[in-house]
Amino acid sequence: MDHKKFIQESCEESSQTKLAIARDCADDISRAIETIKTAYRAKKKLLFCGNGGSAADAQHLATEMMIRLGHDVKRPALGAISLCTDPSNMTAAGNDIGFENVFARNVEGLGNEGDVLIGISTSGNSKNVILAFEKAKQLKMKTIGFLGTGGGKMKPLCDVAIVVPSSNVQRIQEGHIMIGHIIFETVEQELYSN
Repeated sequence: MDHKKFIQESCEESSQTKLAIARDCADDISRAIETIKTAYRAKKKLLFCGNGGSAADAQHLATEMMIRLGHDVKRPALGAISLCTDPSNMTAAGNDIGFENVFARNVEGLGNEGDVLIGISTSGNSKNVILAFEKAKQLKMKTIGFLGTGGGKMKPLCDVAIVVPSSNVQRIQEGHIMIGHIIFETVEQELYSN
């Protein structure tokens, strides 16, 4: 393998995907910003879920809101919980009620009307995230999907679906983190900058 060629091609593909996000997803990103600002103004919280790399993204983004993203913004903690960080909970759910129910069970226990569930799935077809979205709808929560590959089965369950225009998992995951940073930096700035 020609490493330099692969590096160049990967960087170019990543750049093109990000430009496509700016072109194709700006309206959905703006809707997500407004949805989250509305929730925080009403003293609601965010819940996050995803599998694998998307679970890591869920943890990362929830932390950005609880602690802070921009070091120039002085603000209180904003309620955000990753449903991917408790191995005792996840293994008990997987063993006792099935892994497909692990996130829905936690949404049932932690979610309230007006809260926002952010589900991250590169395929849009993660069964446990789909069931969590169905539970969130029952609880009158708002749902935001960070998706790829056309949006999959999750797309119709989303109040806001942000679909990265790619089928390459690496590019989709890169896009999800960038989108999360854009959303949460904007939320911080618009709610707390002087």
